[in-house]
Amino acid sequence: MSTALVDPGAVADLEAAEDTGVQSFLVTFNIRRFDPEVDSEPHWVDYDVELYSTDRVLDALHKIKWEVDGSLTFRRSCAHGICGSDAMRINGRNRLACKTLIKDLDISKPIYVEAIKGLPLEKDLVVDMDPFFAAYREVKPFLLAKSEPEKGKERVQSIADRAIFDDTTKCILCAACTSSCPVFWTDGQYFGPAAIVNAHRFIFDSRDDAADVRLDILNDKEGVWRCRTTFNCTEACPRGIEVTKAIAEVKQAVLRGRP
Repeated sequence: MSTALVDPGAVADLEAAEDTGVQSFLVTFNIRRFDPEVDSEPHWVDYDVELYSTDRVLDALHKIKWEVDGSLTFRRSCAHGICGSDAMRINGRNRLACKTLIKDLDISKPIYVEAIKGLPLEKDLVVDMDPFFAAYREVKPFLLAKSEPEKGKERVQSIADRAIFDDTTKCILCAACTSSCPVFWTDGQYFGPAAIVNAHRFIFDSRDDAADVRLDILNDKEGVWRCRTTFNCTEACPRGIEVTKAIAEVKQAVLRGRP
């Protein structure tokens, strides 16, 4: 099935630069669609979209939804790589649609867009995130301190102590890492990289007093030992977090019995 998003009479002009000198292109998007009220299985639909090299995949999805097919369903919020809402598979790789520029893709071929894997598909590019957030909540991703700070004072932490877990504070809970993990695809009970990353953030925080609790939670058959160190998670992270390294550090902490 194909849907065009360009005036047929304008197609011949796409190869010529506009007065601004900015070149536009006709780009084909193959989107894996699924409507649970109509479809028994997902299917691919292609759209031809006129875009500029500085446009993002999210811009293309907006064009399709706003100008061609309003039923296209996907999540997005801030559109600037902070909220993590628009994680999806673009040409077979987990990415944020708002951070993926058209100029970084090979537009001589169709661009394939589909929902992330390993989580229940709800509609089109939207998956059920409840299992993902259930695993996240289970590792207690919040400060647990037994003592109170001095009245009117903050909990003091050195620059060196902060640097130990600084990388894992960058997580935006987009699920790109977890849904790129082959273990997670085949075992829905596995905590997944994102949950372990967020546990790492507090396990190694000098202000926290519950590292032993989290290490005990992750020292489980569905915890850190399910990781096979394939590095998919690190490659998928749009924030550049060294996810596999963080998981390895949690494994070492479990063996030591302390951070």
